[in-house]
Amino acid sequence: MSGVSGHDHLLERAFAAAAGETRLTPDDALELLEDSDLLALGAAASVMRQRLVPGDKVTFIIDRNVNYTNVCVSECRFCAFYATKDADSAYVLTRDELADKVRETIDLEGTAILLQGGMHPDLGIEWYEQTLRDIKQDNPGIYVHGFGPPEVVHIAKLSGISTRDVLERLRDAGLDSLPGGGAEILVDRVRSHVSPRKATSDEWLDVMREAHALDISTTATMMFGGLETLAERIEHLRRVRQVQDEAVAGGHVGFRAFIPWSFQPGNTALAEDESAARGTPLTAASGYEYLRTLAVARLFLDSVRNIQASWVTQGSKIGQIALAFGANDMGSTMIEENVVAAAGTRFMLARDELVRLIADAGYMPVQRDTLYREVRRF
Repeated sequence: MSGVSGHDHLLERAFAAAAGETRLTPDDALELLEDSDLLALGAAASVMRQRLVPGDKVTFIIDRNVNYTNVCVSECRFCAFYATKDADSAYVLTRDELADKVRETIDLEGTAILLQGGMHPDLGIEWYEQTLRDIKQDNPGIYVHGFGPPEVVHIAKLSGISTRDVLERLRDAGLDSLPGGGAEILVDRVRSHVSPRKATSDEWLDVMREAHALDISTTATMMFGGLETLAERIEHLRRVRQVQDEAVAGGHVGFRAFIPWSFQPGNTALAEDESAARGTPLTAASGYEYLRTLAVARLFLDSVRNIQASWVTQGSKIGQIALAFGANDMGSTMIEENVVAAAGTRFMLARDELVRLIADAGYMPVQRDTLYREVRRF
């Protein structure tokens, strides 16, 4: 078979998968990621998007990323945000500070907070339970989407209980759903380099399985463009799809969304070390690479309904283009964001600007809540 006909056959499989007639294998996905026509790939991803999320609505949420502490024992090499416990910049938000942030979010017509922080060496399960109760008591209408799997694993080890116990206790104290933070690349070769003290790939996935079994819906993420190979990027997608298939087979929502975002090298130990080793600067993934990865993710993750565009790391223009490559959601207006900003990337959009970008791309802007329920059309 010639190279051209081989490419044509692969794109035929991509369009067949988009139509629900077949399912891409990991080998298919890798070949599409490595070598396929970008525009044809985007067209196939758009067909998949229309099958899973019909119509011209593109959603976004008004929420706030609240980092309750920057103290973290993980010391991930890609992170420019964390601080050691004795650093001058170290902090843990007080109840009043948290309440002020939540009230401001509500005043800005926000519906949720994304509550995440570092893995603090002194904060056990009781602190998290009390924090959630305080938030719900002060602002009972706010939705709390918080604590990624690495935080759950850390809390369990520090408190001497199981991760399932942690999830149940957090849920009972007011946690509404679990974000997919800390996934990076779900291959331990990569994790051992970029986040050696954080939860393993299996631990991350097992926490998600437990959350799904408890009917705690979650999201999944992928931070790519660091040290992983393209095959490892596909392995990440394969493992996410496997866990989602298990959730769906068990009658659970599982991952309600997938958010791929590109590694931001600014001010990070990983970028400094890799740049020194290579003799050239480690740069962020290009818009071209981002769109290819996004489209392949949409085609491969056929049981995950929503795919989010990462304008926070790629900028508003690539965010718009992503809507033609399989994304149906523009994420958050980002009232507050600290982690990516600490790496030197600061893309922030007001609601009206996000609405304009969606409309200018030819779609209907719809504000949603964390569960993708419609709040307001524009």
